[in-house]
Amino acid sequence: MATKKPVKPTKPKPTKKTTQPTFWGKVKKIVWKTFLWFNIISVILVFVFKFVPVGYTPLMAIRAFEHNSAGKDMVCSHDWVPLSDISINLQKAVIASEDGRFLKHSGFDFTAMQKAFKSNNKGKKIKGGSTISQQTAKNVFLWQGRSYIRKIFEAYYTFLIEIIWGKERIMEVYLNSIEMGDGVYGAEAASKHWFHKSAKNLTKYDAAAIAAILPNPRKYKATNSSSYVNRRKNKIVKIMRQIGKLEY
Repeated sequence: MATKKPVKPTKPKPTKKTTQPTFWGKVKKIVWKTFLWFNIISVILVFVFKFVPVGYTPLMAIRAFEHNSAGKDMVCSHDWVPLSDISINLQKAVIASEDGRFLKHSGFDFTAMQKAFKSNNKGKKIKGGSTISQQTAKNVFLWQGRSYIRKIFEAYYTFLIEIIWGKERIMEVYLNSIEMGDGVYGAEAASKHWFHKSAKNLTKYDAAAIAAILPNPRKYKATNSSSYVNRRKNKIVKIMRQIGKLEY
């Protein structure tokens, strides 16, 4: 008769201890995911706006809220037109007024920033030294203000639009989204508001008048202007004569 061999008891395999993530580990994971998704979404958004007209901006929403709070009508006059339908005079006027090195720099004019920094330190009127690219990034994607956080985001979006859009698209979006009067946005709406004509029919002096009020378009007027605006307009026209063909 066969005898049964004794069966040796098997030792249970040691189970791996699962370490619970620490509080700071969870925070780091959340920060990393937020950073990753922000970059993905922002790049997609910038890429979309390379082809799609920007119909509404944060500034328009802010101004509408301010009008409503002040008991005014929530006016938002804005008509998107392609750059080919905007007078070359206005394109030259904003370069002469806002960013003389627009076609030469890569989004940031460090010389202008340094001059603005020195001027502000001397106690003179605060200047930003922002380029057309920076202003476009701010108007389309961000809020108004002078905080360092907003400046960091502004630099990030400026870098993106310079790479993805290029100068011609930046100028097109800029001239279609910038504030050019109280509740008036973009070249076409501004041309009709101030001069009762289309943006492609603006003369040098019309364009210079609009560019002259850009530092504070809710305070200054492009027609029946103050002596300050007229001086700026005449200066802009002189600079415009020195700007050659715009090669984007």
